[in-house]
Amino acid sequence: MSIRDTSGQDRPMASAPADARRRTRRQRVLAGAGVGAVLLVGAWLFSGWSAGARSFDAGRVRIAEVTRGDLVRDISAEGRVIAANNPTLYAIAAGTVTLKVVAGDAVKRGDALAEIDSPELRSALAQEQATLASLEAEAGRAVLDAQMTRSNARKSLDQAVIDREAAERDLERNRRAFEGGAVAQIDVARAQDALKKAEYALGHARTEFGLEGRGAGLDLRNKRLVADRQRAVVAELQRQVDALTLRAPFDGQVGQVFAAQRANLAANAPVLSVVDLGVFEVEIQVPESFARELAIGMPAQLTGNAGTFEAALSSISPEVVNGEVRGRLRFTGAQPRGLRQNQRMSARILLDTRRNVLMVERGPFVELGGGNSAYVMDGSTAIKRPIRTGATSLNAVELLDGVQPGDRIVVAGSDQFGDAAQVRISGE
Repeated sequence: MSIRDTSGQDRPMASAPADARRRTRRQRVLAGAGVGAVLLVGAWLFSGWSAGARSFDAGRVRIAEVTRGDLVRDISAEGRVIAANNPTLYAIAAGTVTLKVVAGDAVKRGDALAEIDSPELRSALAQEQATLASLEAEAGRAVLDAQMTRSNARKSLDQAVIDREAAERDLERNRRAFEGGAVAQIDVARAQDALKKAEYALGHARTEFGLEGRGAGLDLRNKRLVADRQRAVVAELQRQVDALTLRAPFDGQVGQVFAAQRANLAANAPVLSVVDLGVFEVEIQVPESFARELAIGMPAQLTGNAGTFEAALSSISPEVVNGEVRGRLRFTGAQPRGLRQNQRMSARILLDTRRNVLMVERGPFVELGGGNSAYVMDGSTAIKRPIRTGATSLNAVELLDGVQPGDRIVVAGSDQFGDAAQVRISGE
């Protein structure tokens, strides 16, 4: 048995014509050109990729344009409406309380709200009043003593005046008698001595009259001062006894009642609070970083359900609690109607206005670059550029250096760029 080979299947081929060979060469040239074009496109894409390092979709970033205008620096905060006058009334002494109102009652100025029965305080007042009566009687007696002392001193002075006049007349009579030879020289000398003694006595009487009057006045003054001191003690105790009746300090409404009816309270224990519904303020809390820029009197705007109202900063707390500072805003115009305690309102405090400055929309780029750098758009490429920022507001940032009006800055989303010097923004 013989095995056939493939010689029977082989056929001789004719040589390709010249035009077929030319088509083959053309196809090879075209293929080489296509490969070159692909290489060029790849090189261009590589150069673009190397120039931009990375590419990001424009939808993942926010770009804002640098403009020139007025920058209004402000602070926003949430506040709650509180009564400007909301005092709490306290028990001035220990005792049993009798309440005359309940929470929510409308009251008028001077109305009795509660009474505290304090026997100790009332007893102390009665004792001090008795002491005052005794001291006032002593002061009255001191007036009589002073009058008697002055009267006796006046009597002695008058007697001394009369004695001097009598001694003067006796001396004149003896002189005339001596000139007529009726009396001796010794009688004249005695009369002269008597006159001198009367004059000395008159001088002492005048001095004693002044001293006695001053002494009586000092005694009377001391008695009166002691009585006045006791009178002040009685007045203070009387004030405390009157304060046992708690009265409304103004027209308003009873807020909270802290004590139960007929409860035994300690001194200085809270009893109830009164709310003045005619004057409201808005309490706000602002971050500690803004506290140093706040000043009393700064203008503000309050926004609520009834609209927007003008206000002013009326007080700032000196204490920082949980990184925040409390302040109060007072309405400068007409107070809106229908306000309620603890109602929520949005507040905007105007710090200052900077005229004709370069500014851009505020965004996270300020914190990311520390205010020293930002990504500025150059066509579709974001290039990291050094800048210098100034004041900031709720919506804008002042730019001091590094940009020009019309430049576009990536204000949000640049945290995706890392530390790249430049990136491409596709779809921009």
